[in-house]
Amino acid sequence: MVKASAGGGGKGMRIAWNDEEAAMAFRLCSEEAASSFGDDRMLVEKFVDSPRHIEIQVLGDKHGNAIHLNERECSIQRRNQKVIEEAPSPFLDPATRAAMGDQAVQLSKAIGYDSAGTVEFLCDSQKNFYFLEMNTRLQVEHPITECITGVDLVHQMIRTAYGHPLQLKQEDVGIRGWAFENRVYAEDPTKNFGMPSIGRLYKYEEPKSISGVRCDSGIEEGSEISMYYDPMICKLTCYGGSREEAIATSINALDKYVIRGVTHNIPLLRDVLTEPTFNSGTFTTSYLQETYPDGFQGVQLSQADTLAISSLAAVCHCKEAERARVRLNEKKLKADRTPAARKLVVDVKGEKVAVTVMKKAGSYTVTGPAGNVEVVDNFSLADSVIDTQLNGESLVAQLIKRDPSGQLRIRFKGTALDCMVWPAEAAALLDIMPVKVP
Repeated sequence: MVKASAGGGGKGMRIAWNDEEAAMAFRLCSEEAASSFGDDRMLVEKFVDSPRHIEIQVLGDKHGNAIHLNERECSIQRRNQKVIEEAPSPFLDPATRAAMGDQAVQLSKAIGYDSAGTVEFLCDSQKNFYFLEMNTRLQVEHPITECITGVDLVHQMIRTAYGHPLQLKQEDVGIRGWAFENRVYAEDPTKNFGMPSIGRLYKYEEPKSISGVRCDSGIEEGSEISMYYDPMICKLTCYGGSREEAIATSINALDKYVIRGVTHNIPLLRDVLTEPTFNSGTFTTSYLQETYPDGFQGVQLSQADTLAISSLAAVCHCKEAERARVRLNEKKLKADRTPAARKLVVDVKGEKVAVTVMKKAGSYTVTGPAGNVEVVDNFSLADSVIDTQLNGESLVAQLIKRDPSGQLRIRFKGTALDCMVWPAEAAALLDIMPVKVP
C-alpha cells in the first residue's frame, strides 16, 4: 500500500501488486498528495487481506497520563473513505480490545501526546492487528465514542489544553450500549457508490425528534451544496442499548430524514443497515464491492414491498381525487357523487398491480392480489413524512412529488421510486395506446 504521509479521506492511496505498479502508484499518489495536502511525502505499508479498519480513541494530558476509550469499527468504506462507523466493534473480543488499547496508550505516552487523538489499525481475520497511523485531532466519528462511554471528548480536550490532569482512569471507561454514525453525503450512490451532487436544498428536515438520535450538520433549508466543499451534509449518530436497537433507530432516522434538492446517499446507508452480512458483523473493508458487485441500484423490492407501496400510492391518488372535489368558500351544497369504491392500477418498477380502494372512517381498505390491506388515514399529502400503518404494521415513506397525470414519486426504504396510478378504465387502454417518441 502506497499512501500519502499527510493524507486522509482516502486521498493519495493505491495498492501495488508488483514493482511496476509500485512505481506508478508512487508517482500518482505523490502528485495527488502535493495537490491535496501540499506535501508529496509517501509511506509504504503492508497490505492486509480481508482487513477490518478499527481505530482506538486515546486521551492524554500534559502530566504524562494517557487512557484509551475503546474502539470504533470503520470498515464500511468507499474509495478508502468511511461511510458507516460503529462503536464498539462487533469483531473484537475483550482480550484483543485490551491489547490494541494498551498499544495505543503506549504510543501516546511515548510521544508525549496531550489531547484527544486516534490510533488506527488494520485487523486480519485472525485478530492480528497492524498499526496504520495516528490522527492527532478529533475524528469525524467521535460522537459514537461519546455515546458508549459517556465522556465528552471536546470537554476533555479543552481541560488538557489548559493544563489540567485527566480525572479519568482507565478503569472508569466502560462500554454502555451501541452507537452508529451514518455519514449523509450529497452524492449519487448508484455511481461508484457515491459521486458528488450539487444543488440547493429546497426542503430539509432532520430527524431530531427521535430518541437516541444526534445530528451534526452545518446547513439548513435553502443552503447550497456546491462543488467547492466536501459533500457531507450531516453526521447522523444513533444510539441504542444493543447493536440491534441502534440499527433500528438508525433505520427509523434515515426514513424520516427529509432532503430535497440534491441526490443523497440515504438509499445506500439504509440498505446496508438491513443487509444480512452487515447485520452478522462479518464484513471487511471490501464490503461494498463484495455486496454490490454490479454497483448499488437501490432497494430490491420484495412482493410484500410492492404491495405495500402500491397500496400507499393508491391511497395517495384517492386523497388527491377527494381534494380536487372540494372548492374553498363554496356555499352551495352539492350532491356527494364520490364513488363507493375506486378501481385502480398501480405501476411500481414495471410491475402492474390492480387494486380497489374503499374509504372508511379513519382508514382506507385496499383490496389487491393478496387480499385486503387496511391503511390508516392519519396523514395528508402535504406531510413531509408519511408515518402510517398497513394492517397494523408501521410504514414510513415520503411523497416527494405528485403529478396530475397520476405519476407519484415516493421514497420507500430510502430509495425514491416512480409510481404511476391509473383508473382501471384508462389502464385497460394502455396496450393500444401509441408509444410516445421523445
